[in-house]
Amino acid sequence: QVQLVESGGGSVQAGGSLELSCAASGYMDSRCRMGWHRQAPGKERELVATINGDGTTTYEDSVKGRFTISQDKAKNTLSLQMNNLNADDTAVYYCAAERLNFVFAENAYCDFAYWGQGTQVTVSS
Repeated sequence: QVQLVESGGGSVQAGGSLELSCAASGYMDSRCRMGWHRQAPGKERELVATINGDGTTTYEDSVKGRFTISQDKAKNTLSLQMNNLNADDTAVYYCAAERLNFVFAENAYCDFAYWGQGTQVTVSS
């Protein structure tokens, strides 16, 4: 069973920075991704950034150029460096990992199935 534990949330003024960390344990298939999601009050959870086994990253448009996702495989940790934060970044941030559902024609089909408990990030203007 995969377990994910986030840390590093807190309060910061607009323009400031925070780094979130996620300690992961359990088996995760390297063909699947890990990522960060967030959920602001009254809004749906949204995908913020992902990283796959070969280090390829993706970002939600509003965080491109400000957030950086990284992974330390030796330490089984996932990080999210967040710079130039603004009030719209205020949310609960969740670390997540995909589970391999099946492989077909050499393609791996995964979905986010494992979640951390979430960590609050509050940005004041």
